[in-house]
Amino acid sequence: MPELPEVETTRRGIAPHLERTQVTEMIVRERRLRWPIPPELPDAVVGRALLGLERRAKYLLFGFEHGTLLVHLGMTGTLRVLTEPFPAEKHDHVDIVLDNGRRLRFRDPRRFGAMLWHSGPPDTHPLLAALGPEPLSEAFNTDHLAQALARRQAAIKQVIMDNHVVVGVGNIYASESLFRARVDPRRNAAGLSGEEIARLVAAIRETLTDAIRAGGTTLRDFVDSDGRSGYFLLQCFVYGRTGEPCRVCGTPIQQLRQGQRATFFCPTCQH
Repeated sequence: MPELPEVETTRRGIAPHLERTQVTEMIVRERRLRWPIPPELPDAVVGRALLGLERRAKYLLFGFEHGTLLVHLGMTGTLRVLTEPFPAEKHDHVDIVLDNGRRLRFRDPRRFGAMLWHSGPPDTHPLLAALGPEPLSEAFNTDHLAQALARRQAAIKQVIMDNHVVVGVGNIYASESLFRARVDPRRNAAGLSGEEIARLVAAIRETLTDAIRAGGTTLRDFVDSDGRSGYFLLQCFVYGRTGEPCRVCGTPIQQLRQGQRATFFCPTCQH
């Protein structure tokens, strides 16, 4: 499933092709996504200039003067830039044609993605309004996380995966961040010390930054690709390494289930 680093890499890959462009056509082949594509969406964007492409959590925000096109990739969605009107395949649901001769093609085999229109400021959309801060922003800091953890009795891994606390810390990145911070994923969130919280903030930032940087080499081409480039080859310390020796101390990595998700940790380094 695309997580924050994958979505940010997608944004960086396609944004240069949208500069100073205008939408000339929107072709909707399949409206039945996670939420149906609004019938009026093509009328909202055709003939309008694209002002820029931003990201909020795992949503891509295509900015127009009169509103925002919100795009979510769901579990299997991809966006790619086409230089020619190549024939659409079965799961190519939407094309956004630009006046520079290029088009954005949205592909989503499982149709859990979304394309929605919002006429107000993006942060007032119901899907975005209650989200926590971006993990790489100044708003995500030790004070913020300490306040968020103060009365939380859940395990720390579950708390940092809560998008109301901080966005973008998916399952892989939660395990990796906790390892880097030397914090046991089973710890009660409210019981972390100030020093541990500071280490965890730094570790989350470092883990996501490394993943985005890795995306620059593993997802290089968003132009005329088949949209199946794969995800990050992050050099994981613990995720997916059950029974293998810890890269730091040599202790076998352990696995447990938390909230129906697999958690990986080193019982020595994260003691």
